[in-house]
Amino acid sequence: MRRILVTGGAGFIGSHFVHGLPDADVTVLDKLTYAGNRANLEGAPHTFVHGDICDAGLLGEVVPGHDLVVNFAAESHVDRSIEGPAEFVRTNVLGTQTLMQACLDAGVPKVVHVSTDEVYGSIDHGSWDESAPIQPRSPYAAAKAGGDLVARAYAITYGLDVSITRCGNNYGPRQYPEKVIPLFVTNLLRGKRVPLYGDGGNVRDWIHVQDHCAGIRLVAEKGGPGEVYHIAGTAELTNKELTARLLEACGRDWSMVEPVADRKGHDRRYSLDDGKLRGLGYRPEIAFEQGLKDTVSWYASNTAWWGASR
Repeated sequence: MRRILVTGGAGFIGSHFVHGLPDADVTVLDKLTYAGNRANLEGAPHTFVHGDICDAGLLGEVVPGHDLVVNFAAESHVDRSIEGPAEFVRTNVLGTQTLMQACLDAGVPKVVHVSTDEVYGSIDHGSWDESAPIQPRSPYAAAKAGGDLVARAYAITYGLDVSITRCGNNYGPRQYPEKVIPLFVTNLLRGKRVPLYGDGGNVRDWIHVQDHCAGIRLVAEKGGPGEVYHIAGTAELTNKELTARLLEACGRDWSMVEPVADRKGHDRRYSLDDGKLRGLGYRPEIAFEQGLKDTVSWYASNTAWWGASR
């Protein structure tokens, strides 16, 4: 039985990844910040360790003996990074370096570092492939880019077998309601208006969290050291188009939308070319229409889960 360490495993994406490992001996390391919730792991066999990936002493105790380490631990909300960048740099850059060193020291055979399409900045037309230059435009994206470069350096300089994944916007059950889909859904379910940035024309590529996790599992099996792999979504929508779908799903109309000033440095469009990962056999399975319907239904049926976080 493989021993797998999942950092940030009590968060949204990390917890879904853990639930997809029924036949492994899983350890979850999580700091339990506002976005981490041990309830997300209910029903998934695991050993839980409360801790910070910046804690080298703790990592020296926890990391040895694992066959695979998957790093989801990150500060991930752009708005919060604009208000307070320091914590993002600490966790996303220093934390990544501390974890990579612990994996190197322990001789971990395989590491996957989970990142984001936001490291590339903004693209007007076409899609980025993995050779595109990194041009982050927010403190969050810059910190993630820094972590990616640290991980790659450990592969090239020290020979650590670490692969990097970059993905678009995730959605699905158990996402903390600060991100746009759970924020809008929970607001609309409570009869509250939803904030739409600027003209609503910013474009995002949406992927169901389970498809994202399937891509990460594939990279863990077949990814090369120092290599980057894109995990693209199944629906490219403007924020205004997404809002329309959420209004319809929640039985509301445009009177529930409140236009607000645009975010500072708001990237206009993201788009990933995932041909490299598809060459390894990856195919997303969840159509956006069905995935969004199921997600809205989950929030409607689990008000106790998200009500405690609002």
